[in-house]
Amino acid sequence: MELEEGSLVLCTVDRIVGTVVFVKIEGEKKEGNIILSEIAPGRIRNLREYVVPKKKIVCKVLRISPERIDLSLRRVSQNEKKQVIESYNKENSYESILKSILGDSSKKAIDKIREKETLYNFFEQEKQNPKQLEKIVGEENAVRILQIINKQKIKKSVIKKEFSLNSAKPNGLELLKKLLGSIGDAEINYISAGKFSIKSQSNDLKKEEKKLGNILIDIEKKAKENGMEFSMKAK
Repeated sequence: MELEEGSLVLCTVDRIVGTVVFVKIEGEKKEGNIILSEIAPGRIRNLREYVVPKKKIVCKVLRISPERIDLSLRRVSQNEKKQVIESYNKENSYESILKSILGDSSKKAIDKIREKETLYNFFEQEKQNPKQLEKIVGEENAVRILQIINKQKIKKSVIKKEFSLNSAKPNGLELLKKLLGSIGDAEINYISAGKFSIKSQSNDLKKEEKKLGNILIDIEKKAKENGMEFSMKAK
């Protein structure tokens, strides 16, 4: 699949030249590089505390040019890192399953799937409606493959964000309870005076991040309509 700015990628550290880290990007021929300021926030005393050759790291694509791909390590959250690693492990697992069922013909099937997307994304869709899988491997093999996949334990990633919500109105507490009580698609928890967290879990981190983002936009909009103060905690 073609990379774009903002994409998360799994990389293997290849070499360190001065203060620039060069990496091999999983599934890409063009190498990536990370400048010192994109390794970690704050002052870095020892670069090798964060990156060493052959270490696998998760990066975010900043810019793509004909010569190189500029990446960031520090802009990747723990949830994003966890999701990419889990996707990579699933990718390898799905490849092993295809090889065990299809034998010598597995390479042809794997290459056909990867022409358009990763095995991980393909099978996440095919679990519900395996029509494309049946076309590639046949109905009998598709049933056997999905039986193995569906027996695997599904791990969900937890997405959590913190925000502040306050009101100086006499009925502020009532307004606050009413606003937060209307949120049904995520878990809202009280932290301390005026501070709350919103939490959800999903197999699809990107989709869930977007959903929580939309919920928070809605909370901010309703807060302004009711004369309340809303702010988000920075990552």
